[in-house]
Amino acid sequence: MRSTADRIRQALSFEFIGIVIVTPFFAWAFDHHIGDMGAVVVLGATAATLWNYIFNLVFNHVLNWRRRDVRKTMPLRIVHAVLFEATLLVPLFAGWLGVPLIAALVMEISFAVICLGYAFVFTWGYDTFFPSQGTARAA
Repeated sequence: MRSTADRIRQALSFEFIGIVIVTPFFAWAFDHHIGDMGAVVVLGATAATLWNYIFNLVFNHVLNWRRRDVRKTMPLRIVHAVLFEATLLVPLFAGWLGVPLIAALVMEISFAVICLGYAFVFTWGYDTFFPSQGTARAA
């Protein structure tokens, strides 16, 4: 299992790298000022950072409880990424950017799809560079 410090490092690095990648791309793709898009992305990232910590803690505890091992197989990595993004969608785009609800829905779906791939690749890379213990502690 990961330590609290490691979970915090994982969550913060995930969000920081994500902001750097997503903000300019979304400003260009949806023709909004980079400052407005940056504010939306930072607000979303702040909420996501807190959720990332909680989600990964719960996910690993469930893995540990069910399998006695927190290492992720490829199917588990896919489930992990899908569940994280599915539980994160928020109607932030419409309110902050002042766009119609259908445009906000397209933005949210686009954001989720991009973040889904990013979450998968980031978590895989993080687990590679900073491997967890892998097995449960003796009861």
